[in-house]
Amino acid sequence: MDVYVAHPTGPANGGGIVVFQEAFGVNEYIRDVAGRFAALGFTAVAPELFHRTGPGFEGAYDNFEPIKPHMAALTTEGLALDSAAAFECLLAQPGVDPARVASIGFCMGGRVSFIANATVKLRAAISFYGGGANALLDLVPKQSGPLLMFWGGKDQHILPEHHRALADALTAAGKVNEQVVFSQADHGFFCDRRSSYQPGSAAQAWALVQAFLRDAGVFG
Repeated sequence: MDVYVAHPTGPANGGGIVVFQEAFGVNEYIRDVAGRFAALGFTAVAPELFHRTGPGFEGAYDNFEPIKPHMAALTTEGLALDSAAAFECLLAQPGVDPARVASIGFCMGGRVSFIANATVKLRAAISFYGGGANALLDLVPKQSGPLLMFWGGKDQHILPEHHRALADALTAAGKVNEQVVFSQADHGFFCDRRSSYQPGSAAQAWALVQAFLRDAGVFG
């Protein structure tokens, strides 16, 4: 499995973060997100989750058909193994404190961030519009770090009852979780390469991401 690595571009803070891709691959957008964290002093890694069926795959945002076979081949078990491997890759990077590692994911990767938080010992996990996470309620008791989860109020792929069921299960299990719904945002609102990009919501979300990671102790 190839992994994109972004090292701190300024003073390192000792923290590490795994960046999980959308269905469109470890593309320019995902590499840019990793770079944003590197600018904050993190070491960031972005694993290629389609490595079994399409190593190096990058899809177009306006053509989902070529992506479907890769998505269909994914399994929860395989994604858990990939999460663990990415975690170990991150720990092998110089200057990363094993006690200060988090994950973040978008779309498909939002679900993977939830899986990763149940697979390895993360300090915190962030999920942006993680479709299908509500079907993995059996992983709720296994969540290790606090969760920050973002949803779009206009998202037709993930309905309110889906993320509410997940939030209720997490709260009932005593898992620390913050649920943020941007009422005017659609699916993919954080990605500035997508037509659904919502600058205001994205800016607010990025500020919350940083505050959440600081409160969770991921920053040095």
